[in-house]
Amino acid sequence: MMQRTQDREQATVDPASVRADGSIGGTGAPRSCYGVQVLVAGRRKQWRDEINGQIRRAGYSAISVDSAVDALTVLVLGLPVDVLVTDAELHGSLGLSELAAEARALRPNLGIVVACDSAVSACADLVPADALLVPCPSEEEAVASSVREALAARAV
Repeated sequence: MMQRTQDREQATVDPASVRADGSIGGTGAPRSCYGVQVLVAGRRKQWRDEINGQIRRAGYSAISVDSAVDALTVLVLGLPVDVLVTDAELHGSLGLSELAAEARALRPNLGIVVACDSAVSACADLVPADALLVPCPSEEEAVASSVREALAARAV
């Protein structure tokens, strides 16, 4: 315990890394103490695992759910979420378009990424205008790069 106290007392912060808004670090979107949180909603476990892998390799944290209702529950509970990644084939009592509309109503600044394994023309009608569409989510890092785009769009 004594060593930890000494480490805190000796810790210094480089004044050059402190921004005018009081946060520490380089430029970019402000982040919570949890880092960037991505909510992944998809009905197939294999798809969710694949997307989670891409998200984690990009350095972000991921929360997985298997339905739109569960995704909305996470958002309603107030858990920190920066980007929602959802499968275009999400079915159930709440579909993709309803999920996107409700998520946008709850969190206007939430980035939304829609991954579409089938033909893009079939998905285009379901995707909200302000969401990013990933036509081939199985390609290496395709979803992660779209998450980066959504975060950059949020910061503007």
